[in-house]
Amino acid sequence: MVHDCDVLVVGGGPTGVTLALLLAKRGVRTIVAEKDADIYPLPRAAHVDHEIMRVFQEVGAADTIMAGSRRTTRYDFLNAAGDVLLRFDGADRIASGGWPASNMIHQPSVEAALRARLGDPAELRVGWEMTGFTEADEGIEAHFATPEGKRTVRARYLVGADGARSPMRKAAGIGFDDLGFEEPWLVIDTLVQDASRLPSVNLQICDPARPTTCVLMGEGRHRWEFMIKPGEDPDEVASDASIARLMEPWNVDGAVRFERKAVYTFRARVAERWRAGRVLLAGDAAHQMPPFAGQGLCSGVRDAANLAWKLAAILTDGAPDALLDSYQPEREPNLRGTIGLAIMMGRTVCIADPGAAAERDRQMIAAHKAGQGPAGPPAFPPISDGLIMKGSPGAGSYFAQPCAGDVRFDDILAAEALLLDREGDDPRLEPFRPALRAWLDAHDAEAVLVRPDRYVFGTGGAAELRQRWDALLTGRAEGSA
Repeated sequence: MVHDCDVLVVGGGPTGVTLALLLAKRGVRTIVAEKDADIYPLPRAAHVDHEIMRVFQEVGAADTIMAGSRRTTRYDFLNAAGDVLLRFDGADRIASGGWPASNMIHQPSVEAALRARLGDPAELRVGWEMTGFTEADEGIEAHFATPEGKRTVRARYLVGADGARSPMRKAAGIGFDDLGFEEPWLVIDTLVQDASRLPSVNLQICDPARPTTCVLMGEGRHRWEFMIKPGEDPDEVASDASIARLMEPWNVDGAVRFERKAVYTFRARVAERWRAGRVLLAGDAAHQMPPFAGQGLCSGVRDAANLAWKLAAILTDGAPDALLDSYQPEREPNLRGTIGLAIMMGRTVCIADPGAAAERDRQMIAAHKAGQGPAGPPAFPPISDGLIMKGSPGAGSYFAQPCAGDVRFDDILAAEALLLDREGDDPRLEPFRPALRAWLDAHDAEAVLVRPDRYVFGTGGAAELRQRWDALLTGRAEGSA
């Protein structure tokens, strides 16, 4: 089979385009096929965290995305009386990814910034809707309806990043594990005309009469979300008269202008399989979660970062195809932990029974006053199974990006595996030596090998780390710092 590309990505949203950019940086020929002609113009995702900004940094889009994002100091869960039930502080502080912990975004602008980075060897084809695919030993044949007629693309691997309804997932015969959370909400997006009259922090109002979300978005925007309670007609709740009543307590007449309204059903589901031969799933095609932790888009980008270096190692360096078997075992525990946090937050917010809400308030207010709440933005589970040296201190953990003034660690090094020891001979690393030595001291290690996705492969002696990593990638050697 003659291949038109190495990797065909179906779906041109943030997950698919980020994957294509990461692959292109590694020389992998990639085609992104997107059924829509243009970027969806209205907001959807509202948040990316510091780890995702680090991935955007790798593909050269972080500064543009950061320029249009907004930050806030905290994320508060309040009861109807305004008492704090739960508070996540430090949302604007620089976190381990080297960027502010939480960044409120305008998704169309993020997608535009990512697409602007596409170029050889990554190509975007819009107006291309997949109609089916077949798999052979040598690769995949995918068939499309396009503005120019029927087309076929031959690729070595096919990645479905085509959203929650994912025709690719259905075509591959992959089902879902339903995690038992399903709640309809009305989402209202607004354009800000007077920011001084709006809340400056992100809020969850845990009011049994009407659970409500109020959060910042990208520059010049703000969002409200209202739970649709059992027995209510979604169309009635979304009517103009109903929206006027829902917004009245916020006293924002003249401070905002409505951009859109939409009813969404928040769900928690995980695909049973993320790989079927040469077919892989990523982003919402592989998993969906309630929005309360702000991790939907983030989780898709994490998928892309995990997949990209493995596909590149296979396609350009001769690593075994079995590397891809680690994709779901590495990502799924992290993903389920993230969904678990989002469900916990959602169930905290969505209590509509006044008696149950009063008992929730009593317990959570007492815990907050006792200092038993979170110390900062939530942390997510490390890699516990997969391509790591199990048993070595720090294996599977996220390796922080140190900063020296305005210079971030990743800016001076290629986005490949890094073997870092206490001294090294790379003068570029001198500003970061104190942070690196502190990390090694904390893990009682001579050296650390960091994977291209910035998770720790393992710690120990430098020679052993290099040998184990090279064996994993069938003799591929990595430079040391």
